Amino acid sequence: MEMGKIKPFSCEVCGKDFSEKRALKKHVRTHTGEKPYACEVCGSAFALSSTLKVHVRRHTGEKPYSCDVCPSMFTDNATFKRHMQKHTGEKPFTCDTCGSSFSRKYLLTRHIRTHTGEKPFRCEVCGAAFADKSHLTVHERKHTGEKPFECLICQASFHDPTSFKKHVKRHQGIKPYSCEVCDSEYYDQYTLRTHMRTHTGEKPFSCEVCSSAFTLKCSLQRHMRLHTGERPYVCGMCGSSFIDPSNLRRHVQTHTGEKPYSCEVCGSTFAYKVNLTNHRQKHNVDESSSDVTSRNSTKLDTPPDKVNSCPKIQ
Repeated sequence: MEMGKIKPFSCEVCGKDFSEKRALKKHVRTHTGEKPYACEVCGSAFALSSTLKVHVRRHTGEKPYSCDVCPSMFTDNATFKRHMQKHTGEKPFTCDTCGSSFSRKYLLTRHIRTHTGEKPFRCEVCGAAFADKSHLTVHERKHTGEKPFECLICQASFHDPTSFKKHVKRHQGIKPYSCEVCDSEYYDQYTLRTHMRTHTGEKPFSCEVCSSAFTLKCSLQRHMRLHTGERPYVCGMCGSSFIDPSNLRRHVQTHTGEKPYSCEVCGSTFAYKVNLTNHRQKHNVDESSSDVTSRNSTKLDTPPDKVNSCPKIQ
């Protein structure tokens, strides 16, 4: 007859019980911060000898755990087991709300927040809250200006790896996402989803004040500023503020005198593409068959309510 799980050793700090004294000793280090096991190579310290052992393999290159399916090798058993789930398709962690399953517990935890609305990670600068810590990390770079992902081709830098990968695809000319309706191709799945709404007419983002609906979340956010009066885009020269970055860019041209659109017939230059279009009619030039020359690829003339993609200022 089994005695059951007897746990006679209790933590004096948090009250957690353990069946072995050594397990309690290891646990206490989570409170004290003690790390008695140090790496002789780099000086990194660890609370457990087993963690040190795995760490040392990074220096030695030892990878004792081998996948039988593919050539992958790993330094520790936990990473090896997670890798094997990719081959087996095992997803042992299931959401009680919707039944979605996940290969790792932290993925389930993050998913559950989509049901609860919990956003435990908050920015200390502006108070913005996020459900995932990685999203907070990326957001904080907007305050610090850090852009750790740099393109080796053109030296453009980015806050997050997703934007960086999309940028690299533009150099490579890779557009792996195609529209099944009109065969248009896109660099990323998000842009394809947005494009599909031009076929379906879907406008999933609705204003709670006046019920206006929009195809893009950023369009709704821009619209809401009409109700709140918020003008977050401020001119550094005169202090004028705007609800939309494209409006700010157009305004800045009044200070700089920049005229990026030029007529290929007579050389006249214009601040906005619409002005060039009107001018070219004097030359009886067919807009659909000619190439408009611009020294700036940014669409400065698009009215805020006609923008079909979220503006991003890197």
